[in-house]
Order: sequence, then C-alpha cells, then structure tokens
Amino acid sequence: MKLTKRAIDAVRATDREHFFWDDELPGFGLRIYPSGKKVFIVQYKVGGRRGQTRRKTIGLYGPMTPVEARTEARKWLGRGGDPIAKARAEAAAEVQAETVAQLCDRYLDALAKGLVLGKGGRPKKASTIATDRGRIARHIVPLLGRLRVRDLTAADVSRFIRDVTLGKTAVDERTGRYGRARVTGGAGTATRTAGLLSGILAFAQLDGLRPDNPAHGVRRPAAGRRDRRLTADEYRVLGDALAAFERDGGNPMAAAQVRLLALTGCRLGEIIGLRQAEIDRRGQALRLGDSKTGASTRPLGAAALATLEGLDDDPVFPAARRGSGPYGGLRNAFRAIIKSRPELAGVTPHVLRHSFSSVAADLGLTELTIDAMTGHSTGRVTARYVHHLDAVLIAAADRVAGTIAAQMTGKPSADDVPMRPAAIS
Repeated sequence: MKLTKRAIDAVRATDREHFFWDDELPGFGLRIYPSGKKVFIVQYKVGGRRGQTRRKTIGLYGPMTPVEARTEARKWLGRGGDPIAKARAEAAAEVQAETVAQLCDRYLDALAKGLVLGKGGRPKKASTIATDRGRIARHIVPLLGRLRVRDLTAADVSRFIRDVTLGKTAVDERTGRYGRARVTGGAGTATRTAGLLSGILAFAQLDGLRPDNPAHGVRRPAAGRRDRRLTADEYRVLGDALAAFERDGGNPMAAAQVRLLALTGCRLGEIIGLRQAEIDRRGQALRLGDSKTGASTRPLGAAALATLEGLDDDPVFPAARRGSGPYGGLRNAFRAIIKSRPELAGVTPHVLRHSFSSVAADLGLTELTIDAMTGHSTGRVTARYVHHLDAVLIAAADRVAGTIAAQMTGKPSADDVPMRPAAIS
C-alpha cells in the first residue's frame, strides 16, 4: 500500500510486530509494535539478493508525517552503496575529531537539560551552571579548546593547571554596558577548574569518546583551606561598619542582609532570594525551598528573627522597582562595607558562614547540631533532625545568634566565650 496518513491511521496494532511497505518507494516502510507505536523505516540489502539486510528507523509517526518520512527515506536510499554504514563511519569520524571546545558545548547543553548530576544526585543549580559556563569560557576553551578530546593527555591537563595557576588566562574587561569581568587565575581557580575539566572528561568517557579520563591522578595545587574567621573584636568592627554604612545613606536592605548572613550562617544566595513563604516565624525557622543542597530547614535564633521584623515584602529584599525580583546590590554593598574597615580585609560572605560555625563550636555545640543549623549536606544529619526542629536545636541557634549579635554591638553576653585567634588567610 502507499503509506499515507489515512492508510497508516487505519492500521491497528496486534500482539506481534508488523511491517508495511510503500508500493511507490521500494525500501520505505512502516513498523508497528504491539504497543501501538508506529515508526518509519528504510531497509535494503548489501551484497545482492543473498546479502545482508540493513534497516534503520528514520522517525516516529505523529511527530513525523508520511511526506516528511518519504523525503527522508529518499535521501537515505538515494545515497547508493551502504548508506547506513557510511553514516556510522561519518559519525565515528566526527566523534574522533571532536575538540574540547565542541565537547564543552555538548556538556553545557546536557547541563541545561538536567542530564548532568551534581552532589547528592541532583541536577546542578542555575548558579552552579553559570559558574561552570564562566570557567569553561575563561579558562578551558582558551587553553584546551582546539585539542581533540581523544588526543588529550595527562601532561596537557597538568600544563593547563600550571597555566591557570600562573594567571595565563587572567583578563580584566568590560562585559556589556555596566558589567566587568576580572579573571585572575591562581591556585584556587586552577584547582576548581581542573575539577570541572575532570567532570567534563568523565562525561566524554561515558559517551564513548575515550576509554579513560586523563585528568584522573593529575596533581592539583593546594588551594588552601578557607578557614579565615572573625574574632570577637572583628565582629564589633563589622557591627560598627554596618552602622556607619546606614548612617551614611547606605541601603538598609543590604545592611539587614549582611546581619542575617552573620546571624544565620546562610549562604549568600539563600539570603538574596529569600521569600516570605520560607520564613516560619512561629516555628522560628527558615524553610528554604531550594538551597544548594535542595529543600532545607534551618533554626532561627531570636536575634536573626529580630532582623526580619518589619520586612514584609515578597521577596523579602525586593529590587527598587516592585515586581522586578530580589534586590541585586548585596555583593557590591558587602564589598563597600568590608573595604571601609582595614581590620576586615579578606572577609567574604563565606567567612561569615564559617565564623557562625566556629562560634557554635566554641560554645560546645556538636558537629551534628552545627551541620543542621547551617544546612550542610551530610550523612550525619538525619531527615528527622532537620525537618522536625525541636527546642534543643532552636535553643542552639538562639545561643549562637545571640553571642554574635552581642559581639557586633559590644554588649556583654552570658554566652560569650574566649575565641581562638583568627587564622591567617
């Protein structure tokens, strides 16, 4: 029969597969599965009547119309010889010739579709994808992009790490009307970018592009632990800097955000995007819908709750124009606040998070409690412990936030304890 829409719709599936061949274009057919699925195929013989039969699916009926399928079938059947074998050889040659830059494009496409999983078996978050995209564009593609994936060696990876460490990819340029990209390189950047490169090459390995991962076993520079923390005196300086920032006309929302970072140990993005629905004032908790480690429940100390008083917008920290999303000036404001006091040199939002955990440890709280308060993804934190906030965990958050708030204002606190000297960063 001629494979038309009417003819195909009239055919019903049975408990066996069936093939129907077009009487106008030899080799063009329809395959019907017992499930009812109908696919267009091409079929031909190689080596004469007794030769080998080749068959290829060219499309699913429904998304592909009979007219489109017939056109595609003519392309395959009109190539002569063994077009399926030729296509396989061409695909293999294309894979063999794929460059690192082309691999990175496929990796980013897979990331966007949620096909590459990060920690905890979850798709990477948009912020992580943006960071990966920047490292690929600024470091991996400039240094390795032209090399073929199959030719990449451990020596190439080692050379790449050395070049990033030495700042070979450093750049300071404008990005758009107001943006600026400052890429400095260094040991930390080299280590993190080499980790990303290893993940990309693991993606290539799973895809069959090469049998191994040349980044495995290559030594990376010690980037140094980020163990800078605030002392009681530095917390007082931070409190003074925040007061001066507001007194001099700084955005009070930014000051409130910095205080929340200090009093909760939250990550920067968790505070920037905070919504009213995530604040459980009665339960004294933050119930974050989408943190770095997924949904996360954190106890809130009384001092942190006090910082949220009167903040009734949604998002909690809105942009200047209503309906335009969260306030986006925290990073610049944070840098200005820190820069105003030489004693705070090297303090970042992560330092505030680490300092919160350090104060908790100084107060004698256990690692399990600290992990629960800061939302660390760890096997030690049980689901019951972080989702059902008992009085003990809330009391712990009260002690830590109260101690930090007292140190920021210079007021005495019953929970103040001698703090270890700050590590040199």
